[in-house]
Amino acid sequence: RKCQPQDNSSIIMYASAVNTAPLLLLGLLASSQALDNGLAMTPPMGWNSWNKFHCDVNQDLIVETAEQITALGLDKLGYTYVNIDDCWMATDRTDEENALVGDGDRFPDGMKWMGDYLHMNNLYFGIYSSAGTKTCAKYPASLGYEQIDAQTFANWGVDYLKYDNCFHENIPSIDRYSVMRDALNATGRPILYSVCQWGTENSWQWAASVGNIWRSTRDIQPEWQYIRYNFWKSQ
Repeated sequence: RKCQPQDNSSIIMYASAVNTAPLLLLGLLASSQALDNGLAMTPPMGWNSWNKFHCDVNQDLIVETAEQITALGLDKLGYTYVNIDDCWMATDRTDEENALVGDGDRFPDGMKWMGDYLHMNNLYFGIYSSAGTKTCAKYPASLGYEQIDAQTFANWGVDYLKYDNCFHENIPSIDRYSVMRDALNATGRPILYSVCQWGTENSWQWAASVGNIWRSTRDIQPEWQYIRYNFWKSQ
């Protein structure tokens, strides 16, 4: 599905006013007690595709967004992460290696090319998966494939992993999220690990030892009431 935004400035408005809010709030919650891998020493800021575009994500959108971030000088202000959320992957893993692969229609040049493009523009490459059998949009996810997927992400040059909580098979969160933490660390590539666990199972009590940043509240929508609710809920 192609997405051609009529006004690129609206993309950046979401980046700075809405989509960065969870990154910023999560980063503020992640104090010096967070996972000690040298990342997220300050709150990571940037843009995430989900809140505005949901599954209407593709290579053209990411390129246009990156161009606007740099053209408006937002990267100089610290908005350096460009995070591709759910629906970037093909509906099946590769036959040979059981690896995730990008949807060829949405990302015709591939995910490594996407990361290389962002890096050439001095931006960080963020990607999404879930600690379950499927992502929230029912695409292939990483439960049981943590080592394969972590290495795939490292090979693509991923800098940030948002790791969701859908289809978790009732396995305790701390177990599922810890496996991916160890898999990411084993790649040798520094990848900022975002524990998108929705705040269930008292995530604030254990997530600091697992991820760089973590959630403690429900999803937001592009309305102030949701941001306000999550802010006060996290106190």
